[in-house]
Formats: sequence, C-alpha cells, structure tokens
Amino acid sequence: MNFNTPPITKNLIIINLLMYLGKVVAARYGISFDDLLGLHFFLASDFKLYQLFTYLFVHGGLDHIFFNMFTLWMFGRMMEQVMGSQRFLFYYLFCGVGAGLMQEGVQYIEYMYQGLANFELVNVGGLSIPMDTYLNQWTTVGASGAIYGVLLSFGMTFPNERMFIIPIPFPIKAKWFVLGFTVIELMSALGNPGDNVAHMAHLGGMLFGLALILYWRKHPGGGSGRFFGGGGYGGYGGYGGSDNYYTRYEDVTNTSSRGSLWNSIQQWFTDLKGSIAKLFRRKPKMEVHVGGKHSDDMEWNRQQKEKEAEVDRILAKVKQGGYESLTSEEKRTLFENTR
Repeated sequence: MNFNTPPITKNLIIINLLMYLGKVVAARYGISFDDLLGLHFFLASDFKLYQLFTYLFVHGGLDHIFFNMFTLWMFGRMMEQVMGSQRFLFYYLFCGVGAGLMQEGVQYIEYMYQGLANFELVNVGGLSIPMDTYLNQWTTVGASGAIYGVLLSFGMTFPNERMFIIPIPFPIKAKWFVLGFTVIELMSALGNPGDNVAHMAHLGGMLFGLALILYWRKHPGGGSGRFFGGGGYGGYGGYGGSDNYYTRYEDVTNTSSRGSLWNSIQQWFTDLKGSIAKLFRRKPKMEVHVGGKHSDDMEWNRQQKEKEAEVDRILAKVKQGGYESLTSEEKRTLFENTR
C-alpha cells in the first residue's frame, strides 16, 4: 500500500495550514479572517457569495484545524488514490459547499422560527444590539463538512475495513464508524443547538457526498471522465454497477505519470462538448447479420468481457492487499486496460 500523500490531499493540508497562520498574523493587525472569509448568514450584511468556498479554509483554533487536517490525511489520501486527483478535488469541494448550503438553510429556519424579521434589536447578555450586528455573528468556518464527506466515501468504499479508534479497545468496521459519527452529529444537533458547532453542516457534507455517490452509481459513464464518475469499469467506487470497488487505481503521487490539472480541465470540457453533440446526432439503424464481420464483432466482444473479468479480479486484489501486492504482469494488465 502506498503511504505517500497524493497531491490534492497534500496541497489542501498546506493551504489550510497557511491560511491558519495568516489568520493568526492578520489578527495582530486587527484583521479578522472569520469576518472576511467565514460563511455569514445570507441575510446578513457581511454575506458574500464567495464565502461558500472560502469558509472551508478558515478554522477556529488549533484543535479545530488539527482534527480536520489529520482526518483529511488519514482518509483523504486513500480516497484520492481511489478516485483520482481531479475527481477527489471536485468531491471535496462539492461536499464543502453543500455543507455550507445546509448550514444556511438551518440558520434560515432558525431565523424564521424565532421571528427575528419582526425585530430591529436583539437582547444579548443584557445588551441590546442591532439585528444586523447580531446576524453578522452567525458565522461558520472550517472544512469539517468536506471532511465528513470524505469519511462517508471511505465508509462506502471500504465498508468492512477494520479500524482502531481510541479509546475503543477493539477494531470496528468502517461502515459502523461512519454510522456512529452520523448518529453522534445528529444527536448533537438536536440536543445541543447552542454549542457553537455546526453539526448540521457536518451532516450536510455527508448528505451531499451521498447524493454525488448515488449519482455516480446511476451514471457510471457520467459523460465527463473522472470529474463526475466516468471511467471504463462502472464508475467510482463500484457505484456504477460493477462488483469491484475501483474504476481504476492510480498512483497519484507519481507526478511523472500525471498530466497537468489545466489539461485535465480542458479535456473535461472537450468530453462534455462531445457528449452534448451526441444528443443531437442521428443514431444509425441497427442491422443484424449472421457470419462475416458481425461474427468477428461477437468474438471481439467475448475477448473484451474476458479482459474486464481479469481487470475486476486484479482490482479486487488491490482492495484486499493494496497496489503493491500486484505482480508486475498484473500491474501491466491493469495499466493497459484502464488508460
């Protein structure tokens, strides 16, 4: 198993750490990253649309950023090697933005439930402050929503993987670990609404991650390569209909075998353009013949099915023992049939 940190996971950790350092330095000059980059309630005057993205890179304290980055390193590097770097980045940001949207929705429900639209002042700690000032205090920061989405993907990809979780004295399966986290977050959201932790944002990240995974199951081709679950063998994580867990297994830490992100984005738009063109292309009528060229096609299809079965066997072996457990011949076969 490759324990190197793949590029997207590594760069996300570096960016978050640099942002935290910048937040500490900026605070000495009276600049608040939470106010500028944190996600404000959308009815507050300080709300900006870009905050749905930037809030993912601002953390509240050392314990907050340590937990998130350690969890990202533990599980993100695994999922990036399963998904591929570009698709993992999309999944991470999708879960993070989804978590922010969930938090905005919950805050709006609270706003309506408390009838705050009917007041101009709010009593806080014996002081009356303007409603706008009060709403600007509804700020969310941190990558926890995206991290919980990564946890969900790990649990769905490796449901029976046994994990040691301190202080539990025995190993538990990943699926129970993820389920336990979900239950804890739900109970915390319902039982401790005023603990200053965005529990519903955490659940929102998992919910949006689940929706994307289910989309990849239903649309294994996706029409857009690795960004939206494309691939030759059934979509990400076995969610496209095949029995194996992997569409492909990439050593994404090997930069010599990986094109630039910009080239991948250009290719994505090219594939998307081709998919749209196919919708308006007249489909040829099907003809059935016996013998001749069509017999050759049947033989070719049979050979393709044999190749797919062999790749499925190799990918199952990767799941059990990791990429390094493959023989040279198996690695070559996997490489030739998943390009």
